[in-house]
Amino acid sequence: MSLKLIFAAALLAGVATPILAQSTPTPPAAPGDVPEDAKLKQLFHDSDEASLKRNPVQAIFRGDLRYADHLGDFLSDAYFAGERKAGEADLAALHRIDRAKLTATDKIAYDVFQNQTEVALKGLSPDMLALTAVRPIDHFYGFQTFYPDFASGQGAAPFKTLADYENNLKRSAQYAALLDEAIVRFRQGMKTGVVQPKLVVRNMIGQFDNLIKEGVETSTFYGPVKTFPASISAADQARLRAAYAAQIRDVIIPAEQRMRDFLANTYLAAARESVGLSGMPGGDKLYAYLIESNTTLPLKAEDVHQLGLSEVARILKEMEVQKAKVGFKGTLPEFFTFLRTDKQFQPTSAEQLRKGYEAIGKRVDARVGEQFSLIPKTRLEIRPVPAFKEKGEAGGSYQGGTPDGSRPGVFYYNTYDLPSRYMWEMETLYLHEAVPGHHFQISLAQENTALPAFMRFGGNTAYAEGWALYTESLWPELGMETDPYQRMGGLSDEMLRAMRLVVDTGIHAKGWTRDQAIDYMLANSPMAKTDATAEVERYIAIPGQALAYKIGQLTISRAKAKAKAALGAGFDPRAFHAQVLDTGALPMPVLERKIDDWVVLTKGRIAGGAK
Repeated sequence: MSLKLIFAAALLAGVATPILAQSTPTPPAAPGDVPEDAKLKQLFHDSDEASLKRNPVQAIFRGDLRYADHLGDFLSDAYFAGERKAGEADLAALHRIDRAKLTATDKIAYDVFQNQTEVALKGLSPDMLALTAVRPIDHFYGFQTFYPDFASGQGAAPFKTLADYENNLKRSAQYAALLDEAIVRFRQGMKTGVVQPKLVVRNMIGQFDNLIKEGVETSTFYGPVKTFPASISAADQARLRAAYAAQIRDVIIPAEQRMRDFLANTYLAAARESVGLSGMPGGDKLYAYLIESNTTLPLKAEDVHQLGLSEVARILKEMEVQKAKVGFKGTLPEFFTFLRTDKQFQPTSAEQLRKGYEAIGKRVDARVGEQFSLIPKTRLEIRPVPAFKEKGEAGGSYQGGTPDGSRPGVFYYNTYDLPSRYMWEMETLYLHEAVPGHHFQISLAQENTALPAFMRFGGNTAYAEGWALYTESLWPELGMETDPYQRMGGLSDEMLRAMRLVVDTGIHAKGWTRDQAIDYMLANSPMAKTDATAEVERYIAIPGQALAYKIGQLTISRAKAKAKAALGAGFDPRAFHAQVLDTGALPMPVLERKIDDWVVLTKGRIAGGAK
């Protein structure tokens, strides 16, 4: 598992489970289990236990604190070799299990495990690592974007006991060491010409500047010692405040300064002018892998590009309808300008945004039971994006909570450049990030203790983001977007995901420039230039990830349409959504097979009932 995959999993899922003092127990036998099912469950358990020890960040996100004094070594050759060896051993053990003898649910688990392990092993091959390991961080998935918030006292790392505070000191020392290791990796890439774009490097320099200028006692890293639980004595509090300040001053800031100076004074000159992978040695091969690993489908870049163009054309027609409904007399591009610039759509305060999202949440909660039989127990909170990273963040995001309720799920809304946080996009953003989007999908999976850990806490972008985008299409059933402007917000968000297919492939397979990509997005949507710029620079930093949203949504929508056609009046959206959600994040081919099997069984039950 690469550094990007580790942090991507953490950032995508934001998952956590109750604190586990001991190893996770093997899931109990389910009704109908046979010896082969027991073998499979034991394999999943053993694989997960070993993975958590190698990847302690993932354990901490799940509330497992057995290895909480370690951040992990994600950059060494030994680490990559260990991940590869584990994956090969897992596949060999899996293939010794007779899939035909498994229960229906365990057949799904078998397929998911095989798919995920095979894709991960492709990314761990020496020729692929030569293209990824030597570019260890970027401005989207880097230590400097992830770890400060993690260690801030407001993130996933707990600060309830004296041991929690001590463990955080140990992890932060390792964070500084990893930054130095990353410089070594960057230097290796300079020798082979496999380097980041200058744009990405400049963005990282800006991030390190922001972290360094926080100083000591106003540092994000100082956050945990600003408040303490009552169980920690006054003497320990004073000692910890001194230790945290000394570490920030003498260890963390110097390491960030070394990275910042290396990027600015050495690496920037060697970085490439091109922004797409096609301008990097081996980039075409890497992009093909990233398309498959993110969409879970072996798609060609050109086919994805053409699909995006067709979706953009379709959505533009629907936007014309909304323009007519509000009586706007100009062209669609003029309507976009109106939506971007008219002050009636611009919030006047962060408080207005917060109250608006809370009101939307209450309206959705009143209707969501009509579409869903599975409702998570995990609470949801609404918070602004932390100031230190708001400039480069999306308009909204989600971090999962714990199934025991000790930490809620959080929907983050962005207040940076407040006039660009258009109120016409609020309803669709809430559906995607909160309810019934990421909050339902992530919470229901991790609350389902019958699933093996890799299905409760793992996943893939196509499913997670495809589901969230699919839930935006439920606006009629959930009483949203009754105002044409809010409906334009929904279309604008769908357009964003369609444009991603065009722009991501344009940048990385067709030689598009940054400005060309930004201009395309502004010409085909009402999104603000601030957002369009952040989006394009995200695609440059993490190629292929943005393709997963629309591919996943189209797959789920296609499966739903097929089920409705087959079942007719017998189609129940509550049952369909339960099928999509009750086995965690599935690769698209596995999900489609599962829905097909469910349709056959449902038709049989309907026919039996009719008799």
